[in-house]
Amino acid sequence: MADATTHSGQLAVRIVTPDRVLIDTTADAIELPALSGYIEALYGAAPLLAELGAGEVKLHGGNSGNAKFFVAWGFVEVLPERVTVLAETALKPEEIDAAQAQQQLADAEKDWNEAGDDAAKFDYARAEIRVAEEKIAAAKDR
Repeated sequence: MADATTHSGQLAVRIVTPDRVLIDTTADAIELPALSGYIEALYGAAPLLAELGAGEVKLHGGNSGNAKFFVAWGFVEVLPERVTVLAETALKPEEIDAAQAQQQLADAEKDWNEAGDDAAKFDYARAEIRVAEEKIAAAKDR
């Protein structure tokens, strides 16, 4: 885990996927996409467990500088001195393939149009559209 001492004023931040630890660092603040909207955590924040949506994680200050990452689906645990992001997908901006994200968006929009009355297909297509749009935005923001 990141080297964060008690009362350092910085959060230990870790972004993890099933395949790797994307980052293990410290930051003054973190912004991230919860399923219900963006949240920000600072050192000393009240504990929180939230479902992760799709979007950009922004780290401010600390060892991270002002780093950005794309994440999609999972959970985030906020503790007073630590934030752990457990994501299904987590990418550095340079790892995002913009052409692939555009194709993912086109495929998801096709699925949306073909979903008809099937609520599960509709929800899946809507989620995939959100992921693709957020990837495209993150790729443009590099």
